[in-house]
Amino acid sequence: MTVTSVAARHVPEATTAQPFISIVMPCLNEETTVGVCVAKAHNWLARSGYQGEILVVDNGSTDRSVELATAAGARVIHERRRGYGQAYLRGFEEARGDYIVMGDSDDTYDFSDLSRLIAPLRRGADMVLGNRFAGGIQAGAMPWAHQHIGSPIINFLIRLFFGTRIGDSQSGLRAFSRPALQRLGLRSSGMELASEMIVSASRAGLTIAEVPAAYNVRRGESKLNTVRDGWRHIRYLLLAAPDFLFTLPGLVLVAAGIVTTILSFVAPAGIATGSLTWQPVFAATIFVAIGVDAFMLGVVAKLYGVSRGELPEDGWSRLYRRWIRLEAVLGIGAVLFIAGLVIDLALFAVWATGGRIDAGLQLAAAAQSLLIAGAELGFGAFLVVAVTATQQAADAGAGEPDEV
Repeated sequence: MTVTSVAARHVPEATTAQPFISIVMPCLNEETTVGVCVAKAHNWLARSGYQGEILVVDNGSTDRSVELATAAGARVIHERRRGYGQAYLRGFEEARGDYIVMGDSDDTYDFSDLSRLIAPLRRGADMVLGNRFAGGIQAGAMPWAHQHIGSPIINFLIRLFFGTRIGDSQSGLRAFSRPALQRLGLRSSGMELASEMIVSASRAGLTIAEVPAAYNVRRGESKLNTVRDGWRHIRYLLLAAPDFLFTLPGLVLVAAGIVTTILSFVAPAGIATGSLTWQPVFAATIFVAIGVDAFMLGVVAKLYGVSRGELPEDGWSRLYRRWIRLEAVLGIGAVLFIAGLVIDLALFAVWATGGRIDAGLQLAAAAQSLLIAGAELGFGAFLVVAVTATQQAADAGAGEPDEV
């Protein structure tokens, strides 16, 4: 169940006034800092004049975290399903504020002054991120690899894949409005929730603002695993962008295969590279085979995601629906397959009778490329139909042309 559906049906208890701001903190064995964070947040609410609540989502602590958070004045929620994202999803579900602030309970973010985070929401922004690079990262607060490699790479991928220019996409200090939350449809249970929020906000057309936010040295043991959690972010971004994961690399590889095929005819003896000789004829078939396969996987992944509501309808999906039709793709595949078969049979006939063709090896490789590409297009076209059957039925019911 997504946060959208749960949050939309949540009704506060009748005895509790609807707070204006909900501050949500995940917690797993943070007895050293959770009480401090809750106290800072309470002090800020008192000074700012905002009505609010502080929710600590305990994710299975075995120390005194729950006791100390309760003593500091937080409403503690227990979430047995482990995970950074899972804790936040539960917290968002329970939150009752018009604005929701999220931040870690390890005292790396300063809850004593959240006004800078709230101000853009009051001016109409849907989501606000605390930019650690603009606010100052305390010495030793962030590993060098995270600061100079991990975060910049993820920022770059988000900008490339989704066109959203964010200075600190992995900041854990954020605020957003309840309508924005209901449009995000969050699902991720792990650290990749941070990336999912940005991607979903971008696709929903939400306004994202950034403000400087200081980042301090963590007190206590870090739960972050650099390799595991970094890969979860990258994996999520790649799966959320099948055009970049499959389609574009596939097209590039097909083009490389065509160019390499031409080179194999231009330089039938191979291309000398020092003491070695490269035979492009072998690479050509590999490039074409992988390229066509990747392209069809991209089409399938895109249309399947759109049909399930997990990806937005965009120019790519509309292009696929218009041009990649079963009969048309089958026709192209059949032409390529038959052409490759004819070339192969002709070569076999010549060689079987003792004849010789100067470019025989290159022609044989080209024939194999045509056979593979034709077969992959044909099977891929049927796969597209199979995985998008639901969307096809909906389109047919709406009176649209019957197409893949």
